[in-house]
Amino acid sequence: MEKKGIQLAVDAKFGTILTDKEGKTLYFFSTDVAGTANCTGACETIWPPYYSADASTDMNLNPVEVGEITRTDGKKQSTYKGYPLYYYQNDAAVGEIKGDGVAGIWFVAKPDYTLMLANTQLVGLNGKQYTSTYTEGTGNTRYFTDGKGRTLYSFSPDKNGKNTFTKADLSNNTVWPVYEAELKSVPSIITKDLVTVIDVFGKKQLTFKGWPLYYFGQDTKRGDNKGVSVGAFPGFWPLLNVTTTVAPAP
Repeated sequence: MEKKGIQLAVDAKFGTILTDKEGKTLYFFSTDVAGTANCTGACETIWPPYYSADASTDMNLNPVEVGEITRTDGKKQSTYKGYPLYYYQNDAAVGEIKGDGVAGIWFVAKPDYTLMLANTQLVGLNGKQYTSTYTEGTGNTRYFTDGKGRTLYSFSPDKNGKNTFTKADLSNNTVWPVYEAELKSVPSIITKDLVTVIDVFGKKQLTFKGWPLYYFGQDTKRGDNKGVSVGAFPGFWPLLNVTTTVAPAP
C-alpha cells in the first residue's frame, strides 16, 4: 500500500519518531506550545512547515492526534498532539535527524513525549506578564510541559520525592492536580533518570529532579501558565527546566 500522510519510523538513537511519507524527519518547535506557528519569515526557510491533506496510512499512528492549523500567511500546516510540524533544511537525506536540540528549542517530533519543553511568555492568573525570575516583564521562558503542552509546576515547600501539598482525601487535587503519566520519551536535553514516580495516596505522581510535578487546575488550555502568579509570591509554584536544582532532602 502506498504510504500517505504522517508516518512512524524507528531511529536507533531517538526511538519512534514522526516522518513524512518519504521518511523525512519532522520536528516540534517549543515556542509553538500554544498550538500556533511561530516560525515565520527567515525561520521558515530553515524550518519549512510540513503539511499533508492525506490521512496517515500508518496503522500504528493515532489519527485522533493528527490535525492542522492555518498559518498567518493563510497556508495550512499539519499538527501532532497540537504541535505544528516542520522539516529541517539541513536534513538532506531520509533518516537524518540533524535538527534535534537546535537552539535548545527544536526537537524531533515523537508520538510519546512524557515531558516537553515550552518557550513562551509567562502570564499569571492575575493577568500580569512575568520573566523567568518571576518578576514582571516580557520575554520567553523555557519550562517543561506534558506531551500536549500543558504546563507542569513544582511546589516550593516540597522535598525530594515528597509531596507536601496533596491531602489524603484528594480534596485539593482539582486545584493542583498531580501529574500522572507513564514515563516514555523525554526531550534530548534531559535524561530519563531525572524523572521518577512516587505514590501519593494511590496516585502515581511523576517527579523531576525529585520535585513532584503538578498541573494548575485553572490552566484551561495548552500553553497557559497562570499558576506562576498564584501563592504567597510569584513563583511559589515554580516551573521546571534543565537548570532546575535537585529538590532538597526530606
